[in-house]
Amino acid sequence: MKRQNDLTRRDFLTRTAGAFAAPLILPASALGGGARLAPSERVTLGHIGVGGRGAALLHEFMNLPTTQCVAMSDCFTSRTAEAVRVVNERYGSEVCEGYADFRELLAREDIDAVVIATPDHWHVPIAMAAIRAGKDVYVEKPLGLAVSWNRALRAAVQRYGAIFQYGTQQRSSRNFRFACELTRNGYLGTLERIEAWCPGLAAEGWYEDTSRGGGSTEEIPVPEDLDYEMWLGPAVHSPYTKDRCTCWGAYHVYDNALGFIAGWGAHPLDIAQWGNDTDDSAPVFVEGKGTIPEQGIFDTIAEWDVHCRYANGVKLRLMNTRTAKPVVSEYRTFEGHGTTFFGSKGWVSVDRGGIYASDEKLLQTKLSPTDTHLYESNHHAGNFIDCIRSRRPTVCTVEAAFQSDLISHLGDISIRTGRPMRWDPAKEELEDDELASRLLNRPMRSPWRL
Repeated sequence: MKRQNDLTRRDFLTRTAGAFAAPLILPASALGGGARLAPSERVTLGHIGVGGRGAALLHEFMNLPTTQCVAMSDCFTSRTAEAVRVVNERYGSEVCEGYADFRELLAREDIDAVVIATPDHWHVPIAMAAIRAGKDVYVEKPLGLAVSWNRALRAAVQRYGAIFQYGTQQRSSRNFRFACELTRNGYLGTLERIEAWCPGLAAEGWYEDTSRGGGSTEEIPVPEDLDYEMWLGPAVHSPYTKDRCTCWGAYHVYDNALGFIAGWGAHPLDIAQWGNDTDDSAPVFVEGKGTIPEQGIFDTIAEWDVHCRYANGVKLRLMNTRTAKPVVSEYRTFEGHGTTFFGSKGWVSVDRGGIYASDEKLLQTKLSPTDTHLYESNHHAGNFIDCIRSRRPTVCTVEAAFQSDLISHLGDISIRTGRPMRWDPAKEELEDDELASRLLNRPMRSPWRL
């Protein structure tokens, strides 16, 4: 499966030398070890970030009959080696190669698309490099460290005609789609408000046990199998500690992420936006309160209560689980994440465990031919591959990703500045707030840039 690409491998490395100036670790000769092209009917994939969520995605894509995974890259050499071993064992031949530097992977002309599941601060820079190299991109949530980064990625997707899939896989679930269809077709009456919630830094259960203590601040030697400079990349340089390059450090250090207000919030917010028919817009008013740890390296917002209002008058409330539990328990059995739509005639609520309603009859509703039927995807990874082949938009486009991620950013800024945010969706800028407007951008550590 070959997508037209005006850049040769040499052109790509030359043009990106200034933007990505860290030394290449694998020599170019590593690409010449025999034929690696997949059968012409298959989409060839490279995976960048293969620990944790990245490993799960690798298995998901590897099991699709229409794909062939041919390249792996991770800042931990042990993860790269393990991913290569798993793929070659699955295919029964030496079809997959590993790369210490993602730019060498992107330079391969036989790769159609990449799956990006790195720490959050790398999502946008790598996605933009991939798009410029002629690749389609699957990008794990959340989107980027700054609104300006997200805006640049959206522009790149549109300019190069890349297929983009956001890792908010709930859109490929029947229950989430049906809840949004009930809402958008008026079966709840006029939509009035939405509640969305998800785990915070210290949610009950394993989140709480793992994150207790705020993360070690004691500097220790970098493990031999980790390229720490590459792991940091565009983020601020920080001493290496035992918790920094774990999933918790990647999620909850503000230099690398917004925290779960975005990393988990992306899921319920994406569904809220879909049900409100605002994939192309965002709230005009956002005000939040929250807590930020004062000890340890974890310094993202730990707990939050964010109130928003859309131009159509609909109100949205985004909460962490501790805040949400007494609120949601008033009308349904509480689960750790979910989205509820309240209309003038009733409500419908959905999470990964099920779908609930104020009246059970709502859940028996049969949509009429004249109703709005939302984009149907029954397999998120499969939808990405199908769209690469057809060149039609995926179930979760870059525009939808930009707008839902924006809510997390505005909530974060509101909490950190202690004042409300007034957003102009047409101009895509904050109104009359110079300080907050500056927080829509974050500088990158030299020599990296978008």
